[in-house]
Amino acid sequence: MKAQFLTPVVTIFKKDGTLDLEGNKKVYDHLIQGGVSGLVIMGSTGEFFSMTMEAQMQLIDLAADYVKGRTRIFIGISRMIADEAIELANYAYGKGLREVMVVSPYYFKFSQEALEAFFDLVANSTPADIFLYNFPERTVHDISPDLVLRLARKHKNIKGVKDTVTQMSHTSAIIRTVTPEFPDFEVFSGYDDNLVHNVMSGGAGVIGGLSNLIPEKCAEWVKAVERNDAFRMAEMQKYIDRAMALYEVAHPFIPTVKRAMRIAGLEISDTCCAPMLPLNDAQEQQLHDLMKSLGIL
Repeated sequence: MKAQFLTPVVTIFKKDGTLDLEGNKKVYDHLIQGGVSGLVIMGSTGEFFSMTMEAQMQLIDLAADYVKGRTRIFIGISRMIADEAIELANYAYGKGLREVMVVSPYYFKFSQEALEAFFDLVANSTPADIFLYNFPERTVHDISPDLVLRLARKHKNIKGVKDTVTQMSHTSAIIRTVTPEFPDFEVFSGYDDNLVHNVMSGGAGVIGGLSNLIPEKCAEWVKAVERNDAFRMAEMQKYIDRAMALYEVAHPFIPTVKRAMRIAGLEISDTCCAPMLPLNDAQEQQLHDLMKSLGIL
């Protein structure tokens, strides 16, 4: 079985909130050397929602100059304004970054027809390969399997979807609905612990935030899946199931993973954009205890 474990990469900022380009390079090196299948830059874990267009373009430039050719790259182009998402898609494409990911509009709950019109507009306005990003817990609406199929039929440049839902039944429904007609359409799960279920259902793998901290473990899990090593798959499933507790230390998860990466020895800033706060003393202790139990410390 073919499997992929991609990283929704954290974005490193200086204390004044500006991009730390050298810090981001360290993270990219850490992940590529750790063996992940690719990088998703400016996804939710990358704090796209707190970034200006200028900052997003800076990261696109950095990815093109420093990462392109070393691993697979998705560029997050999510913006509240469709024209800005399109501008980012075309900017990335012009830099040789051909795969982009866009979340559905958020704040209001939109109908399937409204979501279809939004994705039609984006797909018709860029030659980039588009991956839909479904995250109903954040956008308050769902991209249905039927909508994914309609979009795939209309747009050759809509190539896949990241389905960030806890229940694999929804992701499996997308796989069953779309891939018989479009076998190369890639369906990713958005939660780390769904890798095996996703791949065994016919999906492409996962895009999971834990790989920022433990890329080697995630890469090892992929290898176990690809060589059909049931024992090692089960051992890694149990490990990742325990590691999922990292998501519960603080909400959102982003300050936790940045702090954990720094504690584990990566010399980066763990600053997050406002209004996210650093961990308090109790959370810091909880994180240390969890990292010890996982063998990271």
